[in-house]
Amino acid sequence: MEPKLMSKRKPSFPVNERFNKYLARYNRNTKIPVFYEDLLRFSGSVVVYDQDDEDTYWVRCYYPEFEREEIDESLKKIYNILHSDGSDDMLEFLAVDAIDYCTFGNSKPFRIKVRNILNDVFTYFYIKKADASRIYGLELEHLLSPHRITFLVYKDTLIEAHIAGIPGDVFIEEHLPKLSEWEKAQIAKQFVKFNERCTVRLLGDMRSYNYVVIPTHDFDHVQYQIRAIDFDQQCFEGKFKVYRPQFFKENYKMVKLVSEKLQLSSIEQYRKEERSLLAKRMINTQARFKRLIKCMSNDHVSTKENVNQLRTELYHFTKDVKFKRASTMGQILRTALDFVQRNYEDVNMKRLLQ
Repeated sequence: MEPKLMSKRKPSFPVNERFNKYLARYNRNTKIPVFYEDLLRFSGSVVVYDQDDEDTYWVRCYYPEFEREEIDESLKKIYNILHSDGSDDMLEFLAVDAIDYCTFGNSKPFRIKVRNILNDVFTYFYIKKADASRIYGLELEHLLSPHRITFLVYKDTLIEAHIAGIPGDVFIEEHLPKLSEWEKAQIAKQFVKFNERCTVRLLGDMRSYNYVVIPTHDFDHVQYQIRAIDFDQQCFEGKFKVYRPQFFKENYKMVKLVSEKLQLSSIEQYRKEERSLLAKRMINTQARFKRLIKCMSNDHVSTKENVNQLRTELYHFTKDVKFKRASTMGQILRTALDFVQRNYEDVNMKRLLQ
């Protein structure tokens, strides 16, 4: 474990014209009635505490009365665009209960709580400043993970649907000690697969509060999945360890669980399973994936120093000389994913020829 793996602050990268065309092609780019900058004009705020009276790093925002009505109407329209057909038919049955602003982290998002007044069921969505590397991360998650992602981009504003689950840090402290030994082994397996998925697709900063654990009841037992919720560190840092969740001290209890519950042969089996699934997803979404990785390969979402450091570390890790020729983070990622797909196809071909 290293005490400091991350840079102090990651800059925001603009969405270029080529990437905008990709987003429009796949219905990610649509006109919205309110922008991130509009929500920054709040006139006051109060701290939001959790059920244990701990500071959540969110503040509840208040707007002048003459502005709040217009903002609420715009936010309800965004909710309909995100989750429905974008029509105004259901707006009268929606209410914006809260607009919260996060004071922690790079993206400084707004969290919007929307409630259906007919049954009091509510959900959240987030409004953030558009950052190209984050949007690449969202789209890669949609294509290469077991999960689908709902988000919209318009000019300098990003809208993200809420990802439900138990925050990783809360799960580790409050839920993990109560699990049965079989459930702990299952969590260990899922952490190995999650660790491998993040490593291969270069999704960084997966500390425990940047992912959620999702329990699913299945007959007489509960299945668990681990899912990333923060994509701010997609292909930015130069240290390879940043892309490996096992090296963050916040995940120490998960790493310890893996060493206690799984044999090395099982760990390697689960890593191979996850790489194979990634390769299959790349093949199944081939046209869209190729367009995305081409956009990213010609874009700049990190510093030259970070690119040089990461390609050198990956070359030493894989011995694949192609990493040395990569000049952008997108090209590094393409080389890493090509490495995985090539190995998967070579193994399958050998099996067929036997």
